Amino acid sequence: MNSDIIAYKLNGEIVDTQSINGREDQATPIYFDNSKDSLEVIRHSCAHLMAEAIISLYPNAKFFVGPAIEDGFYYDFRAFKEDGSKLGEGDLKDIEKKMKELIDSKQNIIKTVSTKKEISEKFKDDDLKQEVLKRIPDGEVSLYTQGSFEDICRGPHVPNTRYLRFFKLTRIAGAYLGGDEKREMLTRIYGVVFADKETLNEHVKMIEEAKKRDHRKLGVEMKLFTFDEQIGAGLPIWLPNGARLRSKLEKFLFPIHRQRGYQPVRGPEILKSDAWKISGHYTNYKENMYFTTIDEQEYGIKPMNCVGHVKVYESDIRSYRDLPLKFFEYGVVHRHEKSGVMHGLFRVREFTQDDAHIFCEPSKIKENILEILDFVDNIMKLFGFNYEMEISTRPEKAIGDDKIWEMATDALKTALDDNNLSYGIDEGGGAFYGPKIDIKIKDSLNRKWQCGTIQVDFNLPERFDLSYIDENNEKQRPVMIHRAILGSFERFIGILIEHTAGELPFFIAPTNVSIIPISDNHYEYAKEIATMLQKLEIDSEILHKNETLNKRIRTAEKTHVPMILVIGDSEVENRSVALRDRRAKQRSEMSLDEFIKFLKEKLNEVHF
Repeated sequence: MNSDIIAYKLNGEIVDTQSINGREDQATPIYFDNSKDSLEVIRHSCAHLMAEAIISLYPNAKFFVGPAIEDGFYYDFRAFKEDGSKLGEGDLKDIEKKMKELIDSKQNIIKTVSTKKEISEKFKDDDLKQEVLKRIPDGEVSLYTQGSFEDICRGPHVPNTRYLRFFKLTRIAGAYLGGDEKREMLTRIYGVVFADKETLNEHVKMIEEAKKRDHRKLGVEMKLFTFDEQIGAGLPIWLPNGARLRSKLEKFLFPIHRQRGYQPVRGPEILKSDAWKISGHYTNYKENMYFTTIDEQEYGIKPMNCVGHVKVYESDIRSYRDLPLKFFEYGVVHRHEKSGVMHGLFRVREFTQDDAHIFCEPSKIKENILEILDFVDNIMKLFGFNYEMEISTRPEKAIGDDKIWEMATDALKTALDDNNLSYGIDEGGGAFYGPKIDIKIKDSLNRKWQCGTIQVDFNLPERFDLSYIDENNEKQRPVMIHRAILGSFERFIGILIEHTAGELPFFIAPTNVSIIPISDNHYEYAKEIATMLQKLEIDSEILHKNETLNKRIRTAEKTHVPMILVIGDSEVENRSVALRDRRAKQRSEMSLDEFIKFLKEKLNEVHF
């Protein structure tokens, strides 16, 4: 089967065997394998196979859209069981079983083409199909049919269901119709599919491992954060452990910024809407913002820190000798995320960015971008992340003319090209005010995460009429470079928890040492150790509840504390410790002085 052709690449587009229409000699064949193009076809087709299985089991089902996505596929649909309830996790096995039956029947997938009007008439009693048709331009519309199932779709699809054998349905969720939280909540089922069993099994193992590492689960076990319905969705509450973790991360990054010439600043969290109108946020980003009225004046809660930093720049006359000016802030921002997309710390409505803005001369864009990339590289290596870069170009909704956008995009490309740094292109993925380099990190499960970003902006300096005095005593316009490395503390911490399975680096672990006195006779010595550690700014806890020793050790292990000290008669008498180093997976006996020296060396291992 691996030698079978399932589609073609023609003029940069994937065309299935049902659509190639004698143009095979002009195209490159796509074989049945795990290549990117092949998987796109297989995934899209498996979504249709799942839909056919669903409608076979639940004849009342109606379907919205079922695209291929980066790591699999999903379908949004409406279906009810005989008792009127929606489908749940327990129904996935029945759907999988039916899909396998359909695969065994080796159905051909057939494409037909009609006019939009004819298709609309054909599905006149199907409200979800009518929703799909609203999103399709007038003209020809294609249908794909397999067995008793047919759907409006542009393809591409495999020629036969026999190519869809190696799949797994992974989860079921709710999804608002068209992503609009004011509309009906549909059911969404996700799945994965590959060209061979081995790759599928490896991926399923990765999914299972990801469930164990889920930062929402570990966040509860480690007592880092919580969410509360009375507070509101997407608004994390940081518990003492989590607040210590954040504080350590912020404290670690602060002197590094200062060493690189950044000045700390602080902007207000609400600004008059007049400022957001000048910046362009009011027109281009309003739907993502929260607004309030004070003394009959409208204010917007900031979704970004850039306008505040513009005002810092405006606060004084600037000379070319002052540039580059680098301002940074751990800025709290709020964005109106839809309920259906929020997910633990990964997507929240309030978060804190490690945000910075660099104001420089246009001729110095390249050197400043390279300095930022060096900063990024050091941070990612420190936490054990590999990463990729992608340049995102002008989106459909944007400010500024084409010439400015072209200049800014070329500046990013030149900086990367001149230093032989590889990157991809995300057409239309830029911010509304400028193109950007997105930093996409890879975790220990080889998953990609969007984190940092570098954006070149000629538009905001022009809109706020920023200037500096050049060497000829003439006014010139600076360039503004927006920069975040972690992206947000919330998202980065979530990613780091999953990357490390909760075994966070010692220097930012919320609790570094758990001290477990075997009995009350050993408690005073435990307190003495804790006091010594506190003076070294090393966080510890004493586990002295009336529980068994083994249970207290398990408690420390469950919260992923790096080091556990067990204190008994021998340790008190000899002023020593019995150390369990969970990161090194070692046990050892050492004097208290040796232990303190060991911890100091551990902290000094972190070089930047």
